[in-house]
Parts: sequence; structure tokens; C-alpha cells
Amino acid sequence: MEKNDTTPVTVKSQERPGAEKNDSDTFDNNQSHKKRNALIVIFLLALIGAAVTYMYHSYNATHITTDDAFIDGTMHTVASKVAGTVREVYVADNEFVNKGKPLVALDPNDYDVKVAEAQAAYEAEQARLKEVQSRVETAKRQLLELNERLKGARANLNANRAGLVQSEKDARRAENLYRKEAISRERYEKTLTAQDVKSAETDATLKQVSLSEKAIDTQQALIQQTETSIETQRLLIKQKEAILNQATLNLSYTTVYAPTDGYVNKKSVEVGNQIQAGQPLMAIVTLEDVWVTANFKETQLRKIIPGQRVAIKVDAYPQEVFSGRIDSIMAGTGSVFSLFPPENATGHYVKIVQRVPVKILIDKASDKKHRLRVGMSVVPTILVQ
Repeated sequence: MEKNDTTPVTVKSQERPGAEKNDSDTFDNNQSHKKRNALIVIFLLALIGAAVTYMYHSYNATHITTDDAFIDGTMHTVASKVAGTVREVYVADNEFVNKGKPLVALDPNDYDVKVAEAQAAYEAEQARLKEVQSRVETAKRQLLELNERLKGARANLNANRAGLVQSEKDARRAENLYRKEAISRERYEKTLTAQDVKSAETDATLKQVSLSEKAIDTQQALIQQTETSIETQRLLIKQKEAILNQATLNLSYTTVYAPTDGYVNKKSVEVGNQIQAGQPLMAIVTLEDVWVTANFKETQLRKIIPGQRVAIKVDAYPQEVFSGRIDSIMAGTGSVFSLFPPENATGHYVKIVQRVPVKILIDKASDKKHRLRVGMSVVPTILVQ
């Protein structure tokens, strides 16, 4: 009986010469290629980083910027100079007004009465002045009459004195003749009587002269006193005139006018309100003269000088760039002018980089339509070179 051969037969596969060697070389080539690419990428990144760093430092060397900046402008607070009740309000919020336009009108009745009272008092004092001046003129005319009377009295006195001298001579001559019995006793006595009459007339004329002189002195004193009262009256008239002018001014203040061209903001007054003198009613913001207040770090001020050009980006208009120039640098940091300035000498001190406000004027040609509004956030960039 024939036996089956069950011995396994091993078949040897045919191997390609050099296969292991080729796979190893391929792997090594891939690794080298990756390393080379990685080195190239690292080199390029380093080159780009160096370029960016160079450009960054170059830009910072010629451009100084900050985002702590805003549009600033002149805001005129409108207030009434007198108290009263609001009768009319002629404007609304955000309305454009021209200089001199009426904004608010107060009830003028009380001020009309005060003007009338002041006018009456002024005219009354003027009438008193005319009265006093009339008294002075009358007194001066009376003084002229007294002077004329004094001249006449003195002339009479001189005539009487001359007559008295003559009568005394006649009396002595008559006495000698009477002793010699050349004339009668009756004639002698008439001569003596004539002498006594002349003496009495002379005394009377002398008293008249004395009274006239005293009357002139009294009249002159009266004129001087009255003229002094004229000066007092004129001062009183000036006082009444000042009161009248003030009353007239207060009446004119019952209408509040716009102090400048601009837009009405913060209106807080309505018809019927009772307002006080100095109470803010609204604000007028003019857009003709706006600027940028930029708070730069104190470490950035070294290269900032007035006159440098500035490129201004406004958050409201991101696609546009406005132009301006440095006007001035504030004399102190913002913290120094705050309500409660820091006291570094007390407590623990922590050094903080301070900011200094810089005023930047905006070129009017770049904002012809006045689109910039006070308070807008901006990013100014100073072109150092």
C-alpha cells in the first residue's frame, strides 16, 4: 500500500535585492526635506519679524499717536442777567442760531415799572436843579441891586461928610461973628442947627452903608450856599441817572440773545419757568472753531513741538483722515488741574506715567461741512519728521 507524503513544503519567496536600502534612503530624504523647509520657514519668519520690528521702530520714530483724544470746542453758557418769568422761548435743541438772535424773553412788566419810577425820580431831581439855579440867579440879581445901593449910600456918605465939614466951618465962622456981634443970635443958632443936621445925616448915611455891606455879605454867603447845593443836586441827578440807566439795562436784559453763531444744546428752559439771575438756560456750541485735545504720555513729549503736522482719524468717519497741526502743550499734567490733585508726599507713592494735554488745531479745509462734533473720539498721529 502506498503512503501519502504529508510533509509540508516551504516555498521561499523571491526577494528583490536592495529593497530595504531604498526605503531607508527615501525616509531619510523626507526628513531632510522637512528640516530644510522648517529652517526656511523659521528664517522667513525671523526675517519678517525683523522687518516688522524695524518698520515698527521706524514708524514710532517718526509718528507719535494716542487714542486718548477727543474733539474739543468752545461752549457758550447762556444765562439770564435778571430774574423773572419766562414768556417766550424762541429756539429748540440742536437748532442753529446766528449771533444776536433772541433766544428767551422774560415778562418785562416789573422792569417797566422800575424804569418809570427811575425816570420820574430823575426828572424830579432835574426840576429841583432848575429851581436851585433859578434861586441862584435871583440872588445874584439881588446882589447887584445891593451893590448899587451900597454905591449910592457911599456917595451920599461922601456928600454928607463934605457937607458936615462945610457946616462945621460955617459954625465956627458964625461963632466968631456972633462974638463980635456981627450977626444975630438967630443966624448963629441956625448955623449950629445946620451943623447938627449934617452930622445926623452923615451918621445915618454911615449906618446905611454899614447895613448895605452886611446885606451884601449875607447875600454872597447865600449865593455860595445855593451854588454848593447845585453841585450836590447835580451829584444827586447823576445818582438818579445811574439808577435809571440800570433800570433800563435790566429791562433790556429781559430778552436773552445768542452770544455767537452756533447750535443750541442743553436747553433747560420752558415757557412759564421762574428763573434766577445767572441761572444757565442753554449752551451755544460753535463748530467754526473746534480742536483736538490729545492726552499724550509724558514719555512722548520729547519730540512734540508746536507747528508739527498731525493726521487725525475720527471714529465716526473711519474712512477719512483729517489734518491739523500742534498748537500748544499744556503747562501741567491733567492730574495737576483735577479737582483733587495728587499729593505724592503723603502715603505710599506709586509711580504712574502722567498724561499731558496737547491742543491740536484742525485745518478748516479738511472739515468744511463742520461734521466734527465736540466730544467725538479721535486718534491723532503727529508726524515728527
